[in-house]
Amino acid sequence: MTASETRRYDVVIVGGGHNALVSAAYLARAGRSVAVIERSDAVGGAAVSERPWRGVDARLSRYSYLVSLLPQKIIDDLGLRITLKRRRYSSYTPDPADPARGILIDTQDAEATAASFTRTLGEAGAAEAERFAAFGERIAPLGRAVFPTMTEPLPTADEIRAAVGDDELWDALTTRPLGDLLRRSFESDLVRGIVLTDGLIGTFASSDDPSLAQNRCFLYHVIGGGTGDWDVPVGGMGAVTKELERVALEAGADIYVGVEVMSISPDGDVHTMTDRSEVFHGDLILSGVGRAVLDSLLSAGGSATTGAETPEGAQVKVNMLLSRLPRLRDESVTPEAAFSGTFHVNETMTQVDAAYVAASGGLIPEPLPVEIYCHSLTDPSILGDHLVADGAQTLTMFGLQVPHRLIAGMDPVAAGAKLLAAAQASLESVIAEPLRDCIFRAPDGRLCIEARTTGDLEESLNMVGGDIFHGALSWPWLSAPATTPAERWGVATSHPRVLLCGSSAQRGGAVSGIGGQNAAMAALEILEG
Repeated sequence: MTASETRRYDVVIVGGGHNALVSAAYLARAGRSVAVIERSDAVGGAAVSERPWRGVDARLSRYSYLVSLLPQKIIDDLGLRITLKRRRYSSYTPDPADPARGILIDTQDAEATAASFTRTLGEAGAAEAERFAAFGERIAPLGRAVFPTMTEPLPTADEIRAAVGDDELWDALTTRPLGDLLRRSFESDLVRGIVLTDGLIGTFASSDDPSLAQNRCFLYHVIGGGTGDWDVPVGGMGAVTKELERVALEAGADIYVGVEVMSISPDGDVHTMTDRSEVFHGDLILSGVGRAVLDSLLSAGGSATTGAETPEGAQVKVNMLLSRLPRLRDESVTPEAAFSGTFHVNETMTQVDAAYVAASGGLIPEPLPVEIYCHSLTDPSILGDHLVADGAQTLTMFGLQVPHRLIAGMDPVAAGAKLLAAAQASLESVIAEPLRDCIFRAPDGRLCIEARTTGDLEESLNMVGGDIFHGALSWPWLSAPATTPAERWGVATSHPRVLLCGSSAQRGGAVSGIGGQNAAMAALEILEG
């Protein structure tokens, strides 16, 4: 093909993350010609598994971690052969004031959960356990009302409000900061923090932030699957991506990797560069990259941008392989139980809000609020047989309230080292031995531990500001009347032939495929109309 030739498709998708693959599969299965263009050497974006340490047979989900929002409808529609495992224990939260006691929430044993509240909170624990259970029952209608709409045209706010059937809860969640609801629902600072952190993954906010960013993040965390449960993908995130790639290719989509997009024009031309410049033309362009990246590509093409704000992530992810789980100061709970759910460390509401204040002032919070996941307890298939036999486990620490501004301009290695030290110190405040004593060593003698900062995400995945959501999350309902298919499906930009299919879509964010499915549905309406 000469430089002047153009590859023509019905749809050209820029970016090869999991949402782009979902769009490609739906569109190709509908008989449309589709090209996916990915700058990396492999598709998947943040939903990939890698072996970070040479000579160590451990496949880690290096960036993303659990699956909650991937609808069964998408799995069934595309014929995805994936298995998601439910975790028995929802969470374990040691008391920062006395780490020898902590709350273990057992989804299969309400009495044991209540006893854990009493053991940790004393006489007030029984009543707080009842309040916690009542809160879970109260917010359950949110999942039942909202989640089924995520793969349909956007409902109106009034439709969702009526479906929830609790006007007081609706107003508390959509008009007032989350902290107000939590203070009215619980007496314990520790329990308030357990609930609050669902509103802060990747989101820099306090409990009383007037922007309600924490409320929107909280909503997405509690509606997944209609129940709010977070599941472990068997085989790691890479297994999810491999399945999406398989179904897209089998449906007839063309996937180009190692191809850099240089510019986009709203008339459908996508200019790329490998060893030479090439042009892909689509009747429609779907953007799987963040709005900020899309704007730069539109600007490079001489077009008006979408007016996206500069996003900012607010997390650090620490991946490690342990030779064994660390001993706990709380001898009433086994490490296997504590780490098999979400392990909350230094995440009382007071601590989380204090961390926000510290980070707003330019300081790395001390202690750093972190939560921890051990995927291999639920899915040992990500480890080689010899590691499983020896009792090795993966561990992921997710640090909150660390906005990108704290490390912007820093040497990446130094930034990672500082945040890693803060996360490690936080964990060591609640375990009974130094974490270093438990970390597995690779054949070359290196400790199997790494920190992935917002800077790493920006550099390796082109996520501006390291924002895992590609910008602020939106309420998953209409805020104004929709007049076009793109608006009805929440994937519109200011250019009619350019649609959002990634986390920047109105119902994007997390490993869900929802943005990809919705963009495909809008695209089919446009192409068939």
